[in-house]
Amino acid sequence: MFDISFNVNYEGLSMQRYILTEELRQKLKNPLGLLIEGKYDETMDKLRSIIDEKKPKRVICVGDVVSRNALQFSIPVDVNIIDNIAMREKIEDFEFNTKRTFQINNPAGTIELLAWQAIKEAIKVGNSTVLVNGEEDLLTLVSIIEAPLESIVVYGQPYKGIVIVEVKEEKKKEAKEIINSMTVD
Repeated sequence: MFDISFNVNYEGLSMQRYILTEELRQKLKNPLGLLIEGKYDETMDKLRSIIDEKKPKRVICVGDVVSRNALQFSIPVDVNIIDNIAMREKIEDFEFNTKRTFQINNPAGTIELLAWQAIKEAIKVGNSTVLVNGEEDLLTLVSIIEAPLESIVVYGQPYKGIVIVEVKEEKKKEAKEIINSMTVD
């Protein structure tokens, strides 16, 4: 476990605590990237082929189901961001055997400063699990912003499959715009 105490530059963002609005909640139901529909083995096979083709700088999985499936299908992941909840139900703890574990608080519908800092550090050092007390969903946006260009951020799309976001400047800009549309506390 790490003490999260370092300076972070949030270029283009006013950094405090961000709170999701109802309007944005509806907008975020749409995939931020490529939706891969199918069962776990189908989605993981497609993810593996995209990783093999693109050779991303970092692979970041946000969500328990997608993180566990990636591990079970031997897909190389640099950062897993989980909360031990799937479909709003508590699930059994799972060991990712990463070198670093960050434990953070991030209440549902928010992005907290310390959570943001932990994500940034986890992406920087790699081989990390970020265990969230609260909810990890919105941390997908932080992951897109903090990941190096040409990385991949993967998250689950309930009842459909997975979403693969290729990190490019326009995706970073889109994630910043969404965050800047949130209420600041």
